[in-house]
Amino acid sequence: MAKEFVERRHGSFYLIGSRVPLAHIVRQFQEGESPEAIRSHYPTLDLEQVYGAITFYLGNREEVEADQMEREQEEDAFTRTHPAPAAVKQTFERMRRQILTRGN
Repeated sequence: MAKEFVERRHGSFYLIGSRVPLAHIVRQFQEGESPEAIRSHYPTLDLEQVYGAITFYLGNREEVEADQMEREQEEDAFTRTHPAPAAVKQTFERMRRQILTRGN
């Protein structure tokens, strides 16, 4: 019995029963993260859902990558028209330096 894990909603793909866009799971998978690592980023998902999302992506690669590209263009356009305030940028930069310093 096949179980469905992905649905089209609001013009994009999402994991069924969640607000997690498939594009986010796919991006992390493409960056080499394991399904277990991806799952750790989304406490509302179980490992079966992550594997189901990856399986859906692999079976529908062209359609999912087209959706992913469109989603990234929309996110980039939003970022350009809604820049982060300088104080927020400084806070993130300080946090990034702290993380990098701990890694050494």
